Amino acid sequence: MGVFDSGVGGLTVLHECLVTLPHEDFLYLGDHARLPYGPRPLDEVRRFAREIGAFLEAQGVKLVVAACNTATSAALPQLQEELAVPVVGVITPEAHAAVQATRNRRVGLLATEATVEAGRYAELVRTLDAGVEVFSVACPRLVPLIESDDPFTAETTEAVREYAMPLKAAGVDTVILGCTHYPLVRPIFQRVFGRDVTLVFSAEETAREVAETLARKGFENDASRQGGYRFLTTGDPDVFRTMGARFLQLPIPAVERIELAELTAAA
Repeated sequence: MGVFDSGVGGLTVLHECLVTLPHEDFLYLGDHARLPYGPRPLDEVRRFAREIGAFLEAQGVKLVVAACNTATSAALPQLQEELAVPVVGVITPEAHAAVQATRNRRVGLLATEATVEAGRYAELVRTLDAGVEVFSVACPRLVPLIESDDPFTAETTEAVREYAMPLKAAGVDTVILGCTHYPLVRPIFQRVFGRDVTLVFSAEETAREVAETLARKGFENDASRQGGYRFLTTGDPDVFRTMGARFLQLPIPAVERIELAELTAAA
């Protein structure tokens, strides 16, 4: 299976996939050379996602996971149309989980600028329950802080508090952590919002949808085999390996570098 993200955030999704589907093989691609996706125009992110999707399909994967909320927001329908293999994004599982979790039908979303601008979460939530109100806040400072050497600083807590204020004022009882980086500092979010607010994030929900899709299509590997995984980056392999282990919570033995020209050629 192919899994991609703009960087290492999608490794939080890969971790859950590895735990849920230990008998499957995974190929993860982090597009570090073009990180971050969040502040970029949606059409540019859409082009990147289509290049990566075509590249992964050419590697022979049987399913593609867009483990990036920004890429899912920008390009999921196009990927599903263009690729011959199933494509799973991280937004639908989260929207579904949020609608199930909310009691007062007021849901908050914290995400990148591009994800908020795309408006996909609000659309999906309304489709599932037209009575649920979604309050969205763009959080441009969070990804750089979470990718820093020490994400658990007063500065990160302060940024989360700032972004949480309008959601608290709106009285939300459920908050979607709409970026695959955010679960890494989940304790900070939980501390800021308190126990009465349910936090929803993509990793477990997405892994469940991947497992269900494989089962439905009859694509599963034999449950008795041991799966493997490979890592590719368009950036610096050493940086990927060091930072990635923190997100994956498993060893990353080797990382291969690929040129952007290989991605553009695939598309």
